[in-house]
Amino acid sequence: MTSNYTITVLGLGAMGLPMATRLASELTVHGFDIAEPRLKLAQEAGIRTFASAREASEGADALLLAVRNGEQLGDVLFGENGVASVLKPGAVVILGSTVGTEAIPATVDRLAGYGVELVDAPLSGGPKRAGEGDLLIVVGASPEAREKARPALELLASTLTVVGDKPGDGQALKTVSQLLCGIHIAAAAEAIALARSLQLDPSVVIAALSQGGAGSFMLADRGPRMVQAYTGDAEVKSRVDIFVKDMGIVTDVGRAAHVPLPLAAAAQQLYLLAEAAGLGAHDDSSIVTLLSPPPAPDPG
Repeated sequence: MTSNYTITVLGLGAMGLPMATRLASELTVHGFDIAEPRLKLAQEAGIRTFASAREASEGADALLLAVRNGEQLGDVLFGENGVASVLKPGAVVILGSTVGTEAIPATVDRLAGYGVELVDAPLSGGPKRAGEGDLLIVVGASPEAREKARPALELLASTLTVVGDKPGDGQALKTVSQLLCGIHIAAAAEAIALARSLQLDPSVVIAALSQGGAGSFMLADRGPRMVQAYTGDAEVKSRVDIFVKDMGIVTDVGRAAHVPLPLAAAAQQLYLLAEAAGLGAHDDSSIVTLLSPPPAPDPG
């Protein structure tokens, strides 16, 4: 099946390019990005690139999307230059983004008009793990759609969890996941800020705590980048404004379900403060600098 399987990846950014490169190891991959340098990198990785998203999407068995929100999802699929109308009947759209459940039903209905199914498959793990096929992916889709998406999903995921048989199930679980991730990053920032105030070496604190009950994936992963944030050298792997969006989804869902989420709401405010401070495009580890500012520059 994989020898004749073509998948289109729209968006060849920090996550899209490593995913496309991983997929190209066994599948035929078409790609498109509005940034010319990303297209050149994709070509070097063996990905066939196109002049437009519509051209890249024609004739593909699957379309992998990493979009920012539900509005962008609708625009890519159904906007003025939307690709839904050029997808062949029987294709699947694999949605790898966290957009919340609200936009899913209308997207499913509109795709059905083209004979296309949505595979709700929000993913996490970061660019390095994307390139290694080590992502965590949670899936909500019909068994038939999951089977069509299987060649791509199995290449990208080390942990592939089927949540349910309908699109939206994956978004629901990813919302719970982002609640925990957002809180854990904020907690790690507080811990490092406190360590600095106690004149402890944050690197020693991270190394020690990561081995015990106080450890978490986010402390081990974001902690070193939080140290780097004080010199402005933190690599951007997950932007602050992504967690502004995701924690907004979390708190909106909690409000609609009448479930109090006090910790999530507090973490959301920290990301909003960081965005207001001009850190929206910085790595989310930079929130630590709001709690414990970098040392003032030497006037001499």
